[in-house]
Amino acid sequence: MSNFRLELSRIPRQVSGFHLASLLPENGFDIPRALVGSEGTCAIVVAATVALVPVSPAAMLLCLGYHDVVDAARDNTTILDYAPAAIEGIDAAIVDTMRHLRGPDSVVGLPEGNAWLYVDLDGDDLGDVEKRGADLVAKLRAAGRLVDARVIADPTERASLWRVREDGAGLSARLVSGAESWTGWEDSAVDPADLADYLVAITSLLTEFDLTGVMYGHFGAGCMHIRIDFDQRTPQGREVMTRFIHRAAELCVEFGGSISGEHGDGRARSELLPRMYSPELMTAFTTFKAIWDPTGLLNPGVIVAPEPMAEGLALAGIDARDWPTSFELTPSHHVPIAPYAHAVQRCIGVGRCRASTGGVMCPSFRATGDEKDSTRGRSRALQEMVRNSPTVADGWRSDDVRDALELCLSCKACSTDCPAGVDMATYKSEFLDHHYRHRLRPLSHYSLGWLPTLLRFATPMAPVVNIAARGRSARLLAALGGLTPNRQMPAFASRRQVRDALGPKETGGDVIVLADTFTRAFRPDIAAAARRVLADTGQSTECRSDACCGLTWISTGQLSRAKRHLRRAAERLDDGTDRPIIVPEPSCAAAFRTDLPELVHTDAARRVATRIRSFAQALLDATENGSLPSTPPPDSVTVQTHCHEYAVFGTTQHKALHAIGVEDIREATGCCGVAGNFGFEKDHYDISMKVAEQALVPALRASAEGVPILTDGFSCHMQVRQVDPPRRSLHLAQLLDPARTVESRLQEYSEVKH
Repeated sequence: MSNFRLELSRIPRQVSGFHLASLLPENGFDIPRALVGSEGTCAIVVAATVALVPVSPAAMLLCLGYHDVVDAARDNTTILDYAPAAIEGIDAAIVDTMRHLRGPDSVVGLPEGNAWLYVDLDGDDLGDVEKRGADLVAKLRAAGRLVDARVIADPTERASLWRVREDGAGLSARLVSGAESWTGWEDSAVDPADLADYLVAITSLLTEFDLTGVMYGHFGAGCMHIRIDFDQRTPQGREVMTRFIHRAAELCVEFGGSISGEHGDGRARSELLPRMYSPELMTAFTTFKAIWDPTGLLNPGVIVAPEPMAEGLALAGIDARDWPTSFELTPSHHVPIAPYAHAVQRCIGVGRCRASTGGVMCPSFRATGDEKDSTRGRSRALQEMVRNSPTVADGWRSDDVRDALELCLSCKACSTDCPAGVDMATYKSEFLDHHYRHRLRPLSHYSLGWLPTLLRFATPMAPVVNIAARGRSARLLAALGGLTPNRQMPAFASRRQVRDALGPKETGGDVIVLADTFTRAFRPDIAAAARRVLADTGQSTECRSDACCGLTWISTGQLSRAKRHLRRAAERLDDGTDRPIIVPEPSCAAAFRTDLPELVHTDAARRVATRIRSFAQALLDATENGSLPSTPPPDSVTVQTHCHEYAVFGTTQHKALHAIGVEDIREATGCCGVAGNFGFEKDHYDISMKVAEQALVPALRASAEGVPILTDGFSCHMQVRQVDPPRRSLHLAQLLDPARTVESRLQEYSEVKH
């Protein structure tokens, strides 16, 4: 018992080992608390009762800038005197990585410095909270280490800055240099008063081993997460990692710290426990485990009888084959494995894709609740594939991996929402390209994948095709194409409608409006509306319709065909000017912006990609130059942003609506469920409608009749017409079209009548 008192529960974040101090008489022989943090080694928790803590009505964020994390940690105890709700710290590497991968606008509002503390203060009275904040900043300035400080009271700005901390930590798995950083020593904790000296020592140790560490953590609890650029792929690199971690464990113990301060010991740190605890306490751990699990069935090798940490590392088993790709996935920093194998290792298991609220990722998991349908689950399947695991032994031909990818909507939301930057849509496209090469494909890959080609024949015969798509033959046509008979097919525009909308061929103009395949075939009037709105803001336009983004071939994994179309598009659009190319359909705009340079590796492709704008981006650019459309905007709108626009162009539509004066913007924050070909396919209709229920349908039901529904994306437009009750929706260009009458707008805002 004396060991329990002397060795356990010494610091706030002493997580390592079993919590046997909870069994002491003075702690009430608390068995449930002793089981907390046992990592599944002793029992399986099937239910838990938790206490809820009320959220304080008043809160503010202090963002404090320092020269480095050590200076920041020196102020730890001063800040703790003010009873903050949280003290979180990040270093410059995280901020640099966030800006590099998400763009400069992803980090706005940080004060000057190379390391930052986020200090959350809360309470019952806002005036009291503000006074505490002002007093704290004054005291920190007097101490002389603080470089700069900002008080962030606005909830939206607070959320934006917190996202730097939350997402930057995951994104820093791939550094600005292209180098990889890994866990291994990411969870140690010391007394908060000792944190600064501990960071000095651990930084010195990193220098000794010629390693770089990305530092962030819960400074108020003395818990640090340090991602380190270990080389886990070679025997020499793993030997260096092992030596460093053992030295770091000794250092942590010298500071009276805990090897794990939050995430537990697991297979990564259990080997280190004898460096922290006496033989007597290690024997007690073994006895405790045996009482609960005498046969050693539950999570063996964790805390008790562990294997060496360097055994079984996933990166040590990567298959040496080439894994050739069409997409440009080569990292900027040399790694000794194929680019595809490197790319699918991005997932580090954060699990943001399993969230039921916030962001867009992952719509299929939200619909099924099954781990295999999450971005993380799919990443694990692909990682097993490139490791040539016995469970996934067929490589590109693996049916198990195909099945894991089956319900991925290719919405691209994970490329933005995932803290590690996983782009599952790209990985799926590449996999399907190899999986079906020289094999028969699903019918929808021909009917929808080859849609741009089929439209050449459908447009001249649009009246006949439209009758067939809605008559008795509709079910037969759907079956032949592998499509669901439950979804209303879109009406094809006639050749005359296309000609009237696009107008005569003209050259010149300030900008190019590119009538993409979907706009030209189904909504050509949007191209005309876009030209009128742009003219209304003082920009002359040239309208073109001679380039295809190849998106349907990309999403179905027919990349040779996609590259052919994209290469031709780049050659045609690379006209020697820097005129913006405005693409009304956001999914096509996104494909030109990102997929074009990744699939066609030419200077022309890169030049064209940089000129691509969505219509919302073009409108925002106009407003920033002082030009507003003359059409009065409505007071409120409901917006379903296309997932590809969200992933590639960010919140430009929201910003554009604010810029033109829309005050109330209700956003359906989530995927609509159609996602190009996905929602039209026979086996995906039910999931598609479940996805619509996550955000789109609630937003529509909460929108009064007369409130315009904006769906710039054609997929979103079709889903709005499909849900119950169906609604009409508009493209942003139609909303602002100066040629529209007030009466026509009111009619278009109203509910669809059947």
